[in-house]
Amino acid sequence: MENIKEKNNKVNKKTIKGVVVSNKMEKTLVVLTKRFIKDPKYGKYRTIEKKYKAHYEEGEYNEGDEVTIEECNPISKEKRFKIVKSS
Repeated sequence: MENIKEKNNKVNKKTIKGVVVSNKMEKTLVVLTKRFIKDPKYGKYRTIEKKYKAHYEEGEYNEGDEVTIEECNPISKEKRFKIVKSS
């Protein structure tokens, strides 16, 4: 019984790679991510950019650093991600 419960509790968390755009807030980074998708109507490929606010406790990150962020429980109104590692 215990093994079945453990398997059901596993949650796939979204991980995204991006570039740090702003580090001006305390314990918060703004990370810019880019996706390359095909437009469903016209069939052309285009780039979609989105900014996420991510939480970090320690470590110095500067603008231009590549980082990986992971989905987590809400930390504040807009922060839903945390920094996992930097590349």
